[in-house]
Amino acid sequence: FLNGELTAKGMFTERSGRVVKRFTVKMSGRWEGDNGVLDEHFQYSDGSTQRRVWRLKAFGQGRYSGTADDVIGEAAGESAGNAFRWGYTLALPVDGRVWNVTLDDWMYLIDERTILNRTAMSKFGLHLGDVTLVITKD
Repeated sequence: FLNGELTAKGMFTERSGRVVKRFTVKMSGRWEGDNGVLDEHFQYSDGSTQRRVWRLKAFGQGRYSGTADDVIGEAAGESAGNAFRWGYTLALPVDGRVWNVTLDDWMYLIDERTILNRTAMSKFGLHLGDVTLVITKD
């Protein structure tokens, strides 16, 4: 699915459910064999922008790994049926500091053009909030 041009729209909600930030992501994915690159360009509701480039590797049997400049160590993922779970630690800038937050990312293939993504964000085991987004093929 993460091959070609994609667009995502989503939001971050704090643990109370209050929407903190909305965003749009333009993505471009390409694969050569078991190696992929996913180039993400974020546009946030406050006018800020961000870019993340994932370097992905497929290991077979639904297992994947990935790295990006703001990911601490390596992300690990596994797919089963229409679901994909992706876990990693992200170096997240917050008010002039950087927090290392844990992301538990679940993606569900709704149809051949749509993924529903729900991510729980935590630090020291405490739930900080959630990211919810819909990814569509352009």
